[in-house]
Amino acid sequence: MHSLRFLPLLGVALLLAAPLARAEPDMTAPQALAAARSGKVRLIDIRTPAEWRQTGVVPGAGRVDFYRGLDVLVPAILEMVGGDRNAPIALICRTGNRTTHAQKYLQSVGFTQVFNIREGMAGSAAGPGWLGRGLPVETCAQC
Repeated sequence: MHSLRFLPLLGVALLLAAPLARAEPDMTAPQALAAARSGKVRLIDIRTPAEWRQTGVVPGAGRVDFYRGLDVLVPAILEMVGGDRNAPIALICRTGNRTTHAQKYLQSVGFTQVFNIREGMAGSAAGPGWLGRGLPVETCAQC
């Protein structure tokens, strides 16, 4: 009987943890580079302009600042993919946190092929990152 008192707390804990659960699918940085080069995916960097200036950006990647808000993010991505919510896109940020949230949100509004580069540019528990792997970047002159 006493253990039943903790049931509501368990439900709240599960709800709070839900936004942190991994969405699928993921790509490693090398997989994303190969897919972007072959035209199989549109790579989109959702970091801030300051981050783009600091590290450079992936050549050819679309850019939209996640922190400008969802009312900017969605239209910007739709423009990058010609309005096609079924177009495959791969999201990259600094360490995979923003991309995890963005991936889930985009999936919830009808995007069907959203890949998360969870290791990000700087690296994370998911891997050494784009920069750590020595993958190509270019300076961002218009950031």
